Amino acid sequence: MTPTRTTTGPVGLRSTDERHRALLRTARDVADDLAADAIARDQAGKPPTDETARLREAGLPAALTPPGPDRGVDWRTGCAVIREISAADSSVGDLLARHYVHAWSGRFYADHELATALEEESVRERWLWTGAVRTPAPDEDALGPDLTLRPRPAGHVLNGRRSVDTAVAAADQIVVDAVCAATGDVLVVRIPSGAGGVSVEPSHDRLGQRVAGAGRVVLDRVAITPEQVLGRRPHDEESTPPVTALAEPALRLALCHVGLGIAEGALTEARDLSRGGRAHRLPGEDPDLFLTYGELASAAQTATAVVDRATEVMARALATGAHLDAEVPAGVAALVATAEAVMSKAALHITARVLELADAPGLDRFWRNARVLTAHRPVAHRLRSIGEHYLNGSHRAVAAAFH
Repeated sequence: MTPTRTTTGPVGLRSTDERHRALLRTARDVADDLAADAIARDQAGKPPTDETARLREAGLPAALTPPGPDRGVDWRTGCAVIREISAADSSVGDLLARHYVHAWSGRFYADHELATALEEESVRERWLWTGAVRTPAPDEDALGPDLTLRPRPAGHVLNGRRSVDTAVAAADQIVVDAVCAATGDVLVVRIPSGAGGVSVEPSHDRLGQRVAGAGRVVLDRVAITPEQVLGRRPHDEESTPPVTALAEPALRLALCHVGLGIAEGALTEARDLSRGGRAHRLPGEDPDLFLTYGELASAAQTATAVVDRATEVMARALATGAHLDAEVPAGVAALVATAEAVMSKAALHITARVLELADAPGLDRFWRNARVLTAHRPVAHRLRSIGEHYLNGSHRAVAAAFH
């Protein structure tokens, strides 16, 4: 999207604002398009070939990259786009959220020159990103690596398999971490989807997020050039550079916006059914219905306020970049863990309760999608970590919240 030059005010500021407003309008148009056949596509559960084509046609993958001169978007705008799409189809919102965060991989792991070149190429080629970079875990060494790199004269050879939550067969770039067999270093690499030795095994019959394109990527002697190595993933939080420490919380926070989109989409659809007389009870005839909608709308607004606060803090930290103070990421991660806990509770509650308000085909997809999105991140685990950080100021507790 080319910025529109204006004759009043700071040109860069005005052109960026206008570009971002245009992007949000585009996101609303895409969301309306996706909502029209969301139920049918959820029931079919096919890989997101058509969905990614719609995103590319609208220019969303190219637009959702880190901000730079006349390209990319800031963190707040990117998350607003993700939430808009998620309210219409959370599978596609999930796909777009992971694309956006993995498009930041250069800034998280690489030097400035490589990150800039990567982002410019991503915009130019309209790449769609996905991946699965793991956080350091206490039992990592005992379990052994699932992906290994072996040095060769012109780079490395990558072998193994890794589960990927979105776009496994549709992405252009896949970001993973792998252990170098020679040094023991954990390196973060990007893999072009068409590279030799790359194959995918799509997941079938998922409970929810059926159109996200989850599956497993199988890597058999895949050649990794030096340019595809983004950097090292530290073994523990103590040795992690501050900006790198934002990588996992950023992904969790982007997925919080997917969860908020699910809750908002469920409430909107249930409200439309109630207004249209297709619900169990008609509006205006049962004061308890007003009470229920008031409770659910309040839960959604509370979760939104908490997630938005974490989003603002994350945006400032990402904008600081390499100059980020070492103490900041722990506070950011604690806010993100709180946002995730509040969002999970609200999304599961809202999507379950709307099923009591209306009995319509496809309404159950919101609960199924929320359940899959939150299943691997138990709220109790988050709350214990948040409590330990609050009481003791423990950085270890914050890191543990994302394992």
